[in-house]
Amino acid sequence: MGTVTRPARRVGDDPGDADIVARLCLGDRSAVEDLYDRFRRPAFALARRVLADDVLAEDVLQDAFLSVWRDPNAYDSSRGSFASWFLAMVHHKAVDAVRREESQRRRQARAEQEVVLAAPTATADVEDDAWERVVAEQVRTALGSLPDVQREALTLAYYGGYTQREVAALTRAPLGTVKTRMLAGMRRLKKDLGGVAGAALGGALGQAAVDGTNR
Repeated sequence: MGTVTRPARRVGDDPGDADIVARLCLGDRSAVEDLYDRFRRPAFALARRVLADDVLAEDVLQDAFLSVWRDPNAYDSSRGSFASWFLAMVHHKAVDAVRREESQRRRQARAEQEVVLAAPTATADVEDDAWERVVAEQVRTALGSLPDVQREALTLAYYGGYTQREVAALTRAPLGTVKTRMLAGMRRLKKDLGGVAGAALGGALGQAAVDGTNR
């Protein structure tokens, strides 16, 4: 006759599991240590296989042991062995962790993509603001070099937004005189400023002249 081999005992067949669960139900903290010693290796191996990450697997393991400590009565012996129930819980928590990680990666990827897409616009806004400050400084400097009456008329039009008629009323000067002062001042400024700054100033003051003519 051949030799009869005794089947290896599975983790779930150990009668000590029932004792551990009973002690857990009584609030015996040492039972948690016994539970950890008994199931750490198979539970960690299962979580590691699902997550492919040691740190995440350890987190899942700690969560599973904590869950048993908080509610040991969640285990129903009529539905199978404690080992099967506990390892099924570990597997469930590991799968949930995978889903959370994937969801977090997707959110992070979307956030990074939004930053990349917004970067050119943000950079353009900063550059525009910087250029406007440069132009404004050039305009102030150029206005300061004009004769007083020309500077007064152009300042009211450029910074105040007044039309030529309104400038004439504010300065108590004839409209024709105001137009002459503004025209002479604009020619001087365009010559001194040149380029984009001169064009920007000319456009603003030109609109003031148009508005003044139409009113």
